[in-house]
Amino acid sequence: MVVIHGVAVKGVEVDSETRCKHYHTERDIIAIKFKCCDIYYPCHLCHEETAGHKAMTWSKEEWDEKAILCGECGKELTINEYMNSESICPNCYASFNPGCQLHYHLYFD
Repeated sequence: MVVIHGVAVKGVEVDSETRCKHYHTERDIIAIKFKCCDIYYPCHLCHEETAGHKAMTWSKEEWDEKAILCGECGKELTINEYMNSESICPNCYASFNPGCQLHYHLYFD
């Protein structure tokens, strides 16, 4: 487990901006709090490899929960803020990987 901006992030080979063994491009700088365990992970593969249980998705009714961590500035975003951010942190304007949208179904209903 690594502490990033005061928040614990669990995963495989996690760096200081939430990149991991699986996703490590310049723009892979978010971590997602998994509903099932209330722990931030850089990606679904890190959760799969280290959590020891099946992942749960956030229901649409829960999208006002803070569940996204910007690895650049440490701002915790709600799921709605993240999904409406156009892949840019609304706090520090760092660019997120727009390809993450392809994986929304793994995290959010």
